Amino acid sequence: MLVINAEIREKKGKSFSRKLRFKNKLPGILYGLNKHSISLTLDHNSVFNLQKKIDFYNKTLLLLINNREYKVKVQSVQRHVFKLKLLHIDFLYI
Repeated sequence: MLVINAEIREKKGKSFSRKLRFKNKLPGILYGLNKHSISLTLDHNSVFNLQKKIDFYNKTLLLLINNREYKVKVQSVQRHVFKLKLLHIDFLYI
């Protein structure tokens, strides 16, 4: 099972997301049916390297947020149009 480390993101919005990306971080969100959503900050390079594996999209992932474990699946990934960069990622509770 692939493991992804994340932090809770307090600030939201376009300008804050741009600042995150400038620091080589990736904004994301974790949501699901009848559960509260959690805004996340992830390390871009580690997620980018993991997303090259086929298991990233097909299997259940382990998301570590402040030492709590969540089993998730990737719902959607937004990519830059011509750069090899991820812009945003959505995770879904399992």
